[in-house]
This record gives sequence, structure tokens and C-alpha cells, in this order.
Amino acid sequence: MSLQELIDSAVALSDDELVTLAHSRDVVLPNKAGTMALITLDNGHDHTKPNTFGPKGLASLNTAIDAALARDEVVAIGVTGKPFILAAGADLTGVPKLIDREQALNLGRIGHGVMRKLIDGGKPSFAFVNGVALGGGLEVALHATYRTVSAAAGMLATPEVFLGLIPGWGGNFLLPNLIGADKAVKVVVENALNQNKMLSGPEAVQFGIGDVLLDSADFLEQSLIWASKVLTGSVVVERPEIDRGDAWDAAVARGKGFADLRVSGAAPAPYRALDLIAAAKDCDKWDRDSAFAAEDEALAELIMSEELRSGLYAFDLVNKRAKRPAGAPDKSLARPVSKVGVVGAGLMAGQLALLFLRRLEVPVVLTDLDQERVDRGVGYVHGEIDKLLGKGRIRPDKANQLKALVTGSVDRAVFADADFVIEAVFEELQLKKTIFADLEKIIRPDAILATNTSSLSVTELAADLEHPERVVGFHFFNPVAVLPLLEIIRADRTDDASLATAFAVGKTLKKSCVLVKDAPAFVVNRLLTRFLGEVSAAVDEGTPIPAADKALSALGLPMPPFVLLQLVGLPVALHVAETMNRAYPERFAVSANLAKVVAAGKSSFYLWPEGKPVVDPEVEALVTVGDKPSTPEELRTRVLAALAEEIKIMLDEGVVAEAQDIDLCLLLGAGWPFHLGGITPYLDRTGISEKVNGTRFLPKGIASLA
Repeated sequence: MSLQELIDSAVALSDDELVTLAHSRDVVLPNKAGTMALITLDNGHDHTKPNTFGPKGLASLNTAIDAALARDEVVAIGVTGKPFILAAGADLTGVPKLIDREQALNLGRIGHGVMRKLIDGGKPSFAFVNGVALGGGLEVALHATYRTVSAAAGMLATPEVFLGLIPGWGGNFLLPNLIGADKAVKVVVENALNQNKMLSGPEAVQFGIGDVLLDSADFLEQSLIWASKVLTGSVVVERPEIDRGDAWDAAVARGKGFADLRVSGAAPAPYRALDLIAAAKDCDKWDRDSAFAAEDEALAELIMSEELRSGLYAFDLVNKRAKRPAGAPDKSLARPVSKVGVVGAGLMAGQLALLFLRRLEVPVVLTDLDQERVDRGVGYVHGEIDKLLGKGRIRPDKANQLKALVTGSVDRAVFADADFVIEAVFEELQLKKTIFADLEKIIRPDAILATNTSSLSVTELAADLEHPERVVGFHFFNPVAVLPLLEIIRADRTDDASLATAFAVGKTLKKSCVLVKDAPAFVVNRLLTRFLGEVSAAVDEGTPIPAADKALSALGLPMPPFVLLQLVGLPVALHVAETMNRAYPERFAVSANLAKVVAAGKSSFYLWPEGKPVVDPEVEALVTVGDKPSTPEELRTRVLAALAEEIKIMLDEGVVAEAQDIDLCLLLGAGWPFHLGGITPYLDRTGISEKVNGTRFLPKGIASLA
């Protein structure tokens, strides 16, 4: 089938595509270099709706390139994008509609067929990367002969592996052959699996992806001047020779080790990408035709996989549902926040103060029991600002401004004019109630009182107050700067204005907010406690700790259970387990062994000689275990069945609006792997939902081929 026939076939299936058109115009280049056909990609919307490539968009680009190649007076082709955007890759909205492997295979062939004309057409081609260039957007630039990059450009990356795909339009071959395997592995695999890290414009040029970095103020004009100099020979682009020896193999091996660390072999995409990069080493045997055909096959296989459907479901939750929280009041009800108070000056309080300070840029004041603790808390914030300054993340004037905005005091009277006060003290109900009662005598009646409690009843915290309607739960996850989830808890008497203010603040803090009913441990901690409780019970019954950790690694979770316990903190985990045991004793047990280890002052079940976990002999001597160990399969089934049961109960209780909110919370607050999509579709796909509850959580076809 010809390229045009492939395009026509795909276009017929693309009825709702937001089409990115390729507008071409002639530009007479300076320095008597001749006429360039300048193609501008534009979907007709502003930067909030980036250009993407669907079948119709690729067809438009194909037509524009063909027209330019057919004209003798055109000496070169340029490709750029609308303001701030080159292109954000493939139009993923159409991928779930691909139900036939041949359709998926053709999608790769079309992208390769269109873009490679920039290489094979016989005319020099230039990509003027003026902004966002993700996935296929970066790949269209890689097909060009030369590349300029705007100094203001951000978000240059190949994020496909993060979603369960590979760079499918040449990236696995063109990138390592341009910048070497070491950097290509970092961009394609390591950055993608490292919370989808992006390159800035300057970083892209340092990596060798771009040939020259140009100022953003007159980027296109300077790009055309630079292109004319290349065409006339006054600028010669020199690229370093690629190391095709042992360094290439070492880079691929490093990438596989990184993938093992992140997904434990449970997601195929990073390994397929690494195989393609490894094959790209030998250009004599692995030419572009072979490489692109192999990409087509890999892309088709992954498009038809459950992992991709899961990744797209997770991507949709994080990028759409998280931006429109279910059940949030009308934002017009929110009150302005011009000063923030933080009760406590410990590590969590310091992290909160820093976040409020950086995002709201309003006065933030910390209080604690004595001046030494207050000074330590303010000092922590100042130290973190100095780190940002040292890394060049902020300018000296901004650092001075932020430092001036944060203060501390031992007198809570400093909260008298605060609009939002959050407590971050020890997780003890009576202590928090006493603090709130004290604060109510000081702050205005309409000021928000927020609690960062991880498991206590917000309703109970507010029960004795004169104005309980302004109390909200504001539960962050540690580390505060990294984890994007914010559980916002509505107590029984919280009013809409206070809740709307909480959501407005959460959005300004750049957190993904989920509305949660006031139920024990809310969402993430409730499910993690059930999860850890089942694992701990299996250990108490006789399953060795390392074996229990290894049994769960098949899920590709971010860390093993007993490593997670160390991160959470054993005393905190015990406290939450006791809280849940009081609320639901039939489902949440308290491990006697965990209690012993905490009583002994231990911070972990493990020691870490040479960076590898080994069970602490003193812990081993403390614990008492049975003689009924579980097999890995038995333990996984036990844990997943418990989670399926608990999620069904939570949904029946109305803890969140829908199953999607459970998934969102675990993705953003617990590191549930994107390649699994979400806990509820995973439980549906594996049949556990129906086995435990008699029904699925989601309708068939959502996050799954079935």
C-alpha cells in the first residue's frame, strides 16, 4: 500500500481529530540564499491546546512537504510551530479506537513516511524549535537536516515510554545516531521514567539535539538568518563523532538497569525502546529502512497492549480529571488569601511553609513552643531558598524577597490577620483540638483553619469550635515538594466558601486536589494501611521479610512494602494502623511485631550495608513468626483481594465520587505505576474485582481492550 493510500485509510477513521494544519509560505532568505518554503504547524488554538499529529495533521504536513519538494525555486524547507508550540506529539485521543493491529502498524508507517521526506527529499531542511516539542513533535525536528532552538523553549522530550509506548517515528534510531547512545538512553528511557522529566531549550542544545540556541525575542528572524548562512556556507555545522564502541553497550545496559529499578520488568515499553537503541549502533547492518520498520512493529505491538490502554487512562486522569476535581464548589466562592500561618516548625511544617511561600508569594509565619524550634524552622526555609539560588532556579532578588516574607514567632497572636492557618503538629487528636481552640480566639471568624492530619477525623477536630464551618482537611504527602496529590477533606460542617478557598489555594500550590469525605485515613493512607497490614500479617505468619518484599515487585510498585514502611516511618505506620483498627477492627489488624520494633526504637526492619537491604539482626531477634509462609502468588492475591474489598467499601461509603478518584489518588500520592493505569482497572483486568465483589469497578473498554 502506498503512503497516500495509508493516509487515506487512516483519515477515514479520524472523524473527531483536532487537526494541526501545515501552512506553507515562501520566505526569501537573507544573504541571497534563495527561497525557503516555511511550514508552520497550527491547529487554530492558542498554546493551551498544543499542536498534535493525527492522520489528518500528518496528511496536511505531507501535502506541504510534497509541494515544496516539487518546486525548483525552493532551495530549502523550514518547519516551525505556532507561538510557544512546535508540536506535542501524536494525537493520543484516537489511539483507543485502534482495534486492529494493522491499523496500529499503519500509524507508524504514515509518520515515518511523511517525516522522512525531510531527510530524503533532496533539499536541506530546517526545524525551528520555537517551543514545546514532545514525542512526534521532537521527531519531526530530528528528521530535519538542521535544528535551531529557542532559548525560551521548554518541554523538549520523548515521553512515550512513560505512557507505555516508544518513540515511534524515528526517535530510537535518529536520536542515538545524532547525540550518542548515552544521552539518547537518558532522554528516551531515564527521563521518561523519572517523572517524565523534560529538557529546556538550552539543555537540548547542550545535548546536541539542537545545532544552535537563539534568543526568543526574534527567534524566527534569527533562525532564517542562520539558515541562510548554512546554505551559503558561511556557517558550517559540525557534530561530534558518535562512539559506537563499548560506551554504546554500556549506555543500553545502564538503561535496562534503570528500567528494572522503575518497573521491575512489568512494563514492556522501556525494554523495547532499549532494544531498538541497541540495534541502532550498527548503521551498516541496521539502515533507516530496517530501523523504521522495526519501530513500526514495536509501536503496533505496544498500541495493542493492555499497558498502553492503562497508561492512557492514567494520563487522562492526571491531565483532565485532576484539573476539574469532582464535587469541588464553585470557585467564585473562594476568599482571597494574603497571609498564611503554619503551626509547628518541624520538617513537615517547614516543607509546607516553603511551598506556600514559593507559590502564593505572601507572608508566611511559623510558630512553635520555643524560639529555638522557630529559628530552626525559619532557617530550614532560608536554607532551601539558598539551594534554589545556588542551582540558578531563582534570581538573587527573588531569593531576598522570599526570605523577607517568611518569619517565625512563639506567640500565636501573629496569626490575627492570617487568612489561612494550617497545623502540622504531632498526630494526636487532643493536641490538635487544643491548638484549634486556641487559634479560634485569635484568628478572624472567616479565616480558614486547615489540618494536615493523615488519619484523624476532621469533624472531631472541629466539633468543639464556635466556627467549625471553616475547618478543612488539607492532607499533603511527603516529600511535599515532589508528590502532587492534595487530599482536601470536607468535614460534616465545612461550608462551601471554606472548601472553595481550600481548592483555590491547592490549585495555586500547583497540587492536584481530590475531594474526600471525612473518613478514617481518607484514601491513600487507608489503602496503604490495608496493603501493609496484609503484608505484615503474612510476615507474622512466617513469610520472610525479603520474600514478602520480592513477591510484590512483580507489580512494578515504586518500592517494596518494608522499604515503604521505613519511608513512612514505623511509628507513623503503627499509629495509622491503630487508628484504622479502632474504626474497622474486622479488616485492619495491628501487627504485634511492628509494635515491638517501634517500642525498641528501630526506624527500619532493614540495615543497608553497601546500599542493599539486609534484615536487621536485632529486629529479627525481636519478632515472633509462625510456620505458615505464603508463596509469592498467594501473597499477591491476598493483598490485591484486600484492596479490591476495601475500595468497594470506600466507594459504597462515598469517600470519593467515583473509582477514578481512587485511581488518581494512588497514582499521584502513592506512586502507583502509570503502566498499570490505576488500581481499579488493574483489579478489573486481572479478574480480582469480580471474584471479590461480584462486579467490575469500571465499564468494559475503559483502560482495557476487553
